[in-house]
Amino acid sequence: MSADNPFYFRQLLSGVDFARYDSSARSMANFIYLIGDAETRECVVVDPAWDIDTLLDIVAEDDMTLKGALITHYHPDHVGGHIFGMDILGLPELMERNPVPVYVNKHEADGVRQVTGISMSDIKQMDSEDTLKIGSIDISFLHTPGHTPGSQCFRVKDYLIAGDTLFLQGCGRVDLPGGDSEEMYRTLTQRLVKIQDGVVLYPGHNYGGKAAAPLGEVRETNTYLQLDSLAQWKMLMG
Repeated sequence: MSADNPFYFRQLLSGVDFARYDSSARSMANFIYLIGDAETRECVVVDPAWDIDTLLDIVAEDDMTLKGALITHYHPDHVGGHIFGMDILGLPELMERNPVPVYVNKHEADGVRQVTGISMSDIKQMDSEDTLKIGSIDISFLHTPGHTPGSQCFRVKDYLIAGDTLFLQGCGRVDLPGGDSEEMYRTLTQRLVKIQDGVVLYPGHNYGGKAAAPLGEVRETNTYLQLDSLAQWKMLMG
C-alpha cells in the first residue's frame, strides 16, 4: 500500500484467522473481508459473523476505523443467527460493540432484520449499481439474486466479493428458503457475464482449497458457468 495505491484489503477465514476454537466456524469455512482506504484508515467489513470480538481486534490492530458492514445475503452464517442447530454471533453483537450502518440489498432488508433482530433504522437499503465511497475507495453493489432474493456482490477495483452467489467451484444453493434456480441461472449467465476475465473472484466460503481466482480461470473450470440452457442447469441442480 502506498500513496498511489491506498487500497486496504484482508480476506479472513473462519476457524483459522478468527473463531479459531469454534469447530462449526472451521467446518463452515466462511470468508469475511475487510475493505478500505489505508490513508484515511477507514474500512468496512463484509459479512461479519462467528467471532465479532476478534474481527474488531483485527481492525484495531491494523489501525483502521470501521465505518460500515456490507452484507451479501441474510443467511445466519453471514450475519449471525440460528441455522443447522448452530447459534452464530453476528450483526447484533457488532451493533452492540461498534454500531455502524449495515448495507443490504433492498430485497434482503427484511430478511436481515428478521434473522438478526437489528433495527431497520440501522439498515441502508441498496440497489444494483449503487456505490459506496470509503475514503478514496469506491465499492460498487451488484444485485445477484438466486441464492436469496437480495443476494449481492461487491466490486472494488479488480476484486469481486461474491458471497454465496459464485464459488470457485459451484455456486450457492437454491433449495433453501428464498432460493430460485431460474434467477440463479440468469445471474450466472447474464448478470456476471459482463465482468472481465481479469477480475479476481473472492467467494463467501473456502470450498475447494483456493482462496481466490481470476474469473477467466473460474469460467474455464466451474461447471455451473459452462451450461448452454436453463434445462441443463435444472438437471445439474437436481
